[in-house]
Amino acid sequence: MSLIAIIATGVSSMVGASINVVPFMIHRSAPAVGPYVLWAFAFAAIPALFAGLAYAMLSSAMPRAGGSYLYASRGLNPYLGFVASFSQWFGLSIVIGVIAYISIPFLRDIAYSAEFFWISDLLDRPWIRVGLGLSLIWSFVYLNIKGVKAYTKLLIPMVIVIFCLGSIVILSGLFYDTSDFMTALQAKENRVYQLAPDPDFDWYVFLSAAAILFSSFIGFDAIAQTGSEAKNPTRNLPLAILITILGVGLFYFLFTASVYNIVPWSYVAEQALQKDITAPGLLSLILPSGLDIIILFGAAIALINDLPAMLLSVSRLMFAWAKDGIFPVRITAVHVKNKTPYIALIVAGLMSSVGVLGSHFAGDFFLGIDIMVTSMLVNFLLMSITLLTINRYNPSLAQNIKILKNSGLQLFIGWAGVFFLSGFLAIHLYKDLSSNVTEWYFHSTYVWLIVMGMGSLVFIFKWHKLKQSHNSMTNLFKHLPAE
Repeated sequence: MSLIAIIATGVSSMVGASINVVPFMIHRSAPAVGPYVLWAFAFAAIPALFAGLAYAMLSSAMPRAGGSYLYASRGLNPYLGFVASFSQWFGLSIVIGVIAYISIPFLRDIAYSAEFFWISDLLDRPWIRVGLGLSLIWSFVYLNIKGVKAYTKLLIPMVIVIFCLGSIVILSGLFYDTSDFMTALQAKENRVYQLAPDPDFDWYVFLSAAAILFSSFIGFDAIAQTGSEAKNPTRNLPLAILITILGVGLFYFLFTASVYNIVPWSYVAEQALQKDITAPGLLSLILPSGLDIIILFGAAIALINDLPAMLLSVSRLMFAWAKDGIFPVRITAVHVKNKTPYIALIVAGLMSSVGVLGSHFAGDFFLGIDIMVTSMLVNFLLMSITLLTINRYNPSLAQNIKILKNSGLQLFIGWAGVFFLSGFLAIHLYKDLSSNVTEWYFHSTYVWLIVMGMGSLVFIFKWHKLKQSHNSMTNLFKHLPAE
């Protein structure tokens, strides 16, 4: 994979629901955030940047498939490496299902804007939505099994389309404002909308919203999974991570600022509490006929494009576990013709299908988002801790870090990541555990703990079997696996 293909993998994993849905549906999860969404979005970028720097440095020292598992198992502790990566695997697998599920309303809105009302009504039917969501997942499982060439041929053009059509939204913010939107609302829906007063700023609500919006920056970690398939991975992996975080972060901010410059936050909040909304859907009232369909199409492409990159990421994690002997060796099976880990991809597809069904039966996709946020905050926190421990735990690998090699700077980035990420995790867990839900399993923390407990039992069982066949487990887990 070239540098462009690696960057496309990261961009595809980040841009989708993260930009078109979450910054607007956030009002359902944190209703009192009011007009402070944009600032919460910007604040959420801080821990993501420190986590990204940690990933970039560790990837330069260990350019192999396996990403977070490899970094923490070689630089911190084998079990904690498994915890970091199993948490990542579970969170991303569930959110793949969530993304497939919420892609269908985009197709519904396209049909509605094109005045194909019978198709729009059809796509609103629950089992049609579930069936199409599952079809998307398994189509991209097949694409990944076909190999890297098929994957990159689809991914790079789609990324170009995403940025071009997303730029229309950004430019719209220069030509339209709130008064234009209210005029269009009155003309098209015969509705006079009264702006709501801004609520008082609340630090707890602000931080809770920022913790959810942190999910928008998750995805660059998929780059770390391309280590065994990337050209010049020592250089290209950290470079791609930094380019992706900075480029996508700027795009996010401009895109979200443009939408909220046009659509009043109180209107967005009102709609979010009533139904699933999207950025293009909100702008369809004001944009010229035809242009609304174009940006809806771009948003649908962005959302669907999340799926192949995320499937690649979670399948490579399983492959790395199996290569180390802590997962069934069958997972390492590689397709004879396409040279892809097809068993790992099939298992990833099955787990992602659970995310589709869970979103449907829970009646709210935010449960999946909450699980993913918890999972990735734990993952990124352990990556920051690994940056602090690798010099002592595995000095030979620490010497291979090729960027930001100054030890003082590494410590600063590591401790800053620990501070921000642990704070976000504490806020997120408190919000989840204190929320009023009808059943215990709607608390994402409990679901995450149960799944992590099951994964830990598998690890303990396989670890004891490994100890019987290896004299020194310490040495085994201080070296990189063969490519």
